[in-house]
Amino acid sequence: MNALAAGSDTGDDDVFARIAQAIERQGYAIVDGALPASIVDALFVHFTALPDDALTRAGIGREDAHQLNRFVRTDDTHWLDAVQAADRAFLGWMETLRLGINRHLYLGLFDYEAHYARYAPGAFYRRHLDAFDGSHRNRVLSTVLYLNPSWQPGDGGEMLLYAPGDGGGLLATVEPVYGRLAVFLSESFPHEVVATQRTRYSIAGWFRVNNSIDGIDPAR
Repeated sequence: MNALAAGSDTGDDDVFARIAQAIERQGYAIVDGALPASIVDALFVHFTALPDDALTRAGIGREDAHQLNRFVRTDDTHWLDAVQAADRAFLGWMETLRLGINRHLYLGLFDYEAHYARYAPGAFYRRHLDAFDGSHRNRVLSTVLYLNPSWQPGDGGEMLLYAPGDGGGLLATVEPVYGRLAVFLSESFPHEVVATQRTRYSIAGWFRVNNSIDGIDPAR
């Protein structure tokens, strides 16, 4: 996967502009080094220190339609909380990204939600969309930040990104290397996580729009 590189001398505004340009051009962006290393390192330390009972088996669907399905996904998750320092720094950076993308693309992004995702060896997530009829329709832009030091070919856990449509072919194989950020249109790109051969850490998130007239759409 040929990812865009954001060097240490690249300012956030430049990173946001490059992400917006890639989304406008092709609907997705893969960027290495987008976030400050201090934030990425703090997230990794916090995530790997979470006790097992702080994570829950991930399901599919929302509210009454939520269910566990081990044939679809087998990762464990923990929602970010702005009370925690590393989470707060990450969510703050994502808020500036939201403003930057809205400034460039006028998507009307309203807020952001995210969870840690831990894939034990053998875990996977079958091909799916992050937004579709009846569930998560307010998700517009998906993000994945990878937190896997010393990832090597053969470790598995790649995200396969497919072209829009039921029969869309493979567009990109995204290796989950440390500090890499993937951003893509939630309703357009089916994707999956292939089975990992080592414990795989990431943060999945979604920028949302508010579709409700009289209130605010529920999160998660």
